[in-house]
Amino acid sequence: MHRSHHRWHSPTLGRDMELLVFGHHGAPVLVFPTSQGRYFEFEDRGMVKVLEHHIEQGWIQLICVDSVDAESWYCTWAHPGGRIWRHVQYEQYLLNEVVPFVRTFNGNDFWMTLGCSFGAFHAVNIALRHPGLFRRTIGLSGRYNMRSFMDGYSDDHVYFNTPTDYSQKINDPHQLDLLRRLDIIMAVGRDDPGRTSNEQVSGNLWHHGVGNALRIWDGWSHDWPDWGAMLRKYIGGAD
Repeated sequence: MHRSHHRWHSPTLGRDMELLVFGHHGAPVLVFPTSQGRYFEFEDRGMVKVLEHHIEQGWIQLICVDSVDAESWYCTWAHPGGRIWRHVQYEQYLLNEVVPFVRTFNGNDFWMTLGCSFGAFHAVNIALRHPGLFRRTIGLSGRYNMRSFMDGYSDDHVYFNTPTDYSQKINDPHQLDLLRRLDIIMAVGRDDPGRTSNEQVSGNLWHHGVGNALRIWDGWSHDWPDWGAMLRKYIGGAD
């Protein structure tokens, strides 16, 4: 299996960022780590092995990115306005640096996002915000109400990065058309505290005629073996 490590100084974030690429070609899959996780987590936890057949067949190419969660959502010493702005910068880094970089060696336009736990928030949020770029998003055991990270603070950046909020009021016909072309798959355990926010986002989207697949698993289902089983089931679609 092709594996390559890449690192450069991000002008958007003002620091070095790293990522791993697995596979020689196929649909690019932007893979986000769990809360405050690193770009090598997906490999270390055996998830690349789960997708080995898909990768070696050239169906998908994993782009495992780093996070800045410790500087944004989890940076409790900083003012909430600074936390959310750091997240906005992170999204700009992904869109303006990572995506163009991947396009230098992969011209496939079927972009996907994937994440587990807090990574599911990143995966689903960026896809819902930019449905013109992404074609499928897979969020496993995610949480999508981000208000608890903001200590009561609110601004437009918080609102438009809280899926349970902005999914209630989507009025732009063009955005709705793009969202209706997006494969949205969310899987969560029945006893997972994040289940409510999954149901809220799913229901809000259906209210706007945006189809999505919400899959409720038995028990808590919030660990790497569960995510491996989910991924085997959903990487090709919402079976």
